[in-house]
Amino acid sequence: MGAMTTLSEGAPVSVVGAGAMGAGIAQVAASAGHPVALVDAVSGVVEKAVAGIIGSLQRQEAKGRISSAQLEATVERITPVDAISQLPASALVIEAVREDLDTKRALFNELAERQSRETVLATNTSSLDVGAIAEGLPEPGRVIGLHFFNPPPVMRLVEVVRGRSSSPEVIEAAAGLVRTWGKTPVVCASTPGFIVNRVARPFYGEAQRMLMDGVADAATLDAALRSAGFRMGPLELTDLIGQDVNLAVGTSVWEQTGRDPRYAPTAMQQELVAAGHLGRKSGQGVYRYDPSGAPLDAEPDQARLAELLGGPVETDPVARTLAMLVNEAVDLVHRGEAGADDVDTAMTLGTNYPKGPIAWGREIGYAVVADQLAALDRAFPGGRYRPSSALSGEEA
Repeated sequence: MGAMTTLSEGAPVSVVGAGAMGAGIAQVAASAGHPVALVDAVSGVVEKAVAGIIGSLQRQEAKGRISSAQLEATVERITPVDAISQLPASALVIEAVREDLDTKRALFNELAERQSRETVLATNTSSLDVGAIAEGLPEPGRVIGLHFFNPPPVMRLVEVVRGRSSSPEVIEAAAGLVRTWGKTPVVCASTPGFIVNRVARPFYGEAQRMLMDGVADAATLDAALRSAGFRMGPLELTDLIGQDVNLAVGTSVWEQTGRDPRYAPTAMQQELVAAGHLGRKSGQGVYRYDPSGAPLDAEPDQARLAELLGGPVETDPVARTLAMLVNEAVDLVHRGEAGADDVDTAMTLGTNYPKGPIAWGREIGYAVVADQLAALDRAFPGGRYRPSSALSGEEA
């Protein structure tokens, strides 16, 4: 197929779904010089999205990042469209509608009927199987995942996801295209959570388990992880993301891995969500917040922090979390789902980790990580802490 030629700079792009993600993706493509058609099933959403894009570009202009001529040219490249049937012939269509397989499959069927067989069809799904979306379509090789991170104009990472049928040429062409958009592509297989949302699960889960077990209070656990170079501790971060959003992603990965105990959601987080304690947006999550959004109970216990760091792995928040992150990353590489460099790039760009987990594993030593996991597995049996068979170090 002609993806290598169709996915060229300046080729026409369509974006379906004009919510925050779709609008952001449209802005990125238009800023990179593509004519962009933007459509949404809900009346008025596209107009609101265009107004939001103009506002975002005006802020960039005010900071001197773009000129008024660039702003004008970018806005002129975006065409609001009323229905899928009115989308122009496109080299690439990116879908950013709700996370529901039936909805996406129906949409891709319609796009396949209306667009050329050469058109690359990309889903911005963060959790659904790209192969399942492509099933039964003519030319399933042109269906891929392009998972942008929020907000797309700011976040550099794009996971370029290959489904069961995705053509290697299309994957390569798409990675090249998003590079011309100023983004950093990482290529991975369509597995639950792709790279970032899967490898990141232990960052949240270990802190929640330690809080439930009374190892330390939330502020002390968060301070421990910040001391290792993370910008935010896991508990404050889930409050920022939204406990409901974080739980939904974690539950999705757990369900899609056949309820693997490694990804089991915690009772603590389920209870927070059931009580409506969703984090900053509801005024209470792990922490309570004042009306300005500042946490009210966020003073760490420095003496307890000093006791925990460097102590047994079971109660050392940093060692325990890093061991699990390294294990997850090494396993993903071992299964052939992504390369080691791509995993580290994804985690440093997608989650702002101070280091990639593969690099961290090399630094700590894979044999040390294997021993730490064995100790955790003895203390907390049940499969969550089973070491990857790849920890012998050949993946380094």
